[in-house]
Amino acid sequence: MATTTPSTAYSRDLGDELRRLRETCTGLNGNALALKLGWDPSKVSTVERGKFRPSEIDLVQYLSMCGKDIDFFEDFKRRYRNAFEEYIVQVPDNLRTLVMAESTAKTVTRYDAQAVPGLLQTPEYAEGVYRIAGLVTEERIPALVQCRTDRQAVLRRHNRPTCLFYIHEHALRTRVGDDRVMDEQYTRLLRSAWMVRIIPADTAVIASSCTLWEFDKALSVAFVETDLANVFIQDPGAIVRTRLLFDRLAQVALDAEQSRRVLAEYAGQPREELDDAGTHMA
Repeated sequence: MATTTPSTAYSRDLGDELRRLRETCTGLNGNALALKLGWDPSKVSTVERGKFRPSEIDLVQYLSMCGKDIDFFEDFKRRYRNAFEEYIVQVPDNLRTLVMAESTAKTVTRYDAQAVPGLLQTPEYAEGVYRIAGLVTEERIPALVQCRTDRQAVLRRHNRPTCLFYIHEHALRTRVGDDRVMDEQYTRLLRSAWMVRIIPADTAVIASSCTLWEFDKALSVAFVETDLANVFIQDPGAIVRTRLLFDRLAQVALDAEQSRRVLAEYAGQPREELDDAGTHMA
């Protein structure tokens, strides 16, 4: 029987990739593949769930059975090398691990200081965010917007995670696109008000935007995305600090009804009134 290892968001992602390779390339179930490899069936299961760190020989055997060549193996071995580290850094374009973490989390808690959370963005607002950032080519924007929109399906599932989005009022005041884009985004937020808490504009929060994912049978993961990298963190001390941040946000955020009223005002007021620095929305 294979000895399990505490999994990470990235090891579960790579394990799931191995499972899909088995299903698409061999047509075998896990027990049948284990039999062909001479492995205990539990070893295939734990590898595919990201709960066992396979050796180089294990990966050669598994991937060879899937018909993969040495170049594929070398790439996969490189990716798997750090899969069980407490800090995983990926380029922003790599969204597999992010999507899998979102889709398997039991709870999602998010803080955004500068823009509406990606899971709550309208396509037009998301497009505007990518254009303002200016870090991707024009031809790639439609695919990135579609990916962001597809990710939002997790919120429509019958077994969706419990989500709570803390949004600083500065993010609501940041203009992305024209009046129509902003009005549609405010309306979208109002429809999702039951999972949104607003941080008033006059409340100072010295913290980066971040996410905390919590799972039924895996360690919690903190996530920070920047213009240059996505960082997945399972270091226990970092998780404690992330929870302390959300405890602080819970203390200073408006409650559910107050937040809904603020969103209703943004959704209903003319733009010139919203841009009036003397108007207090909270």
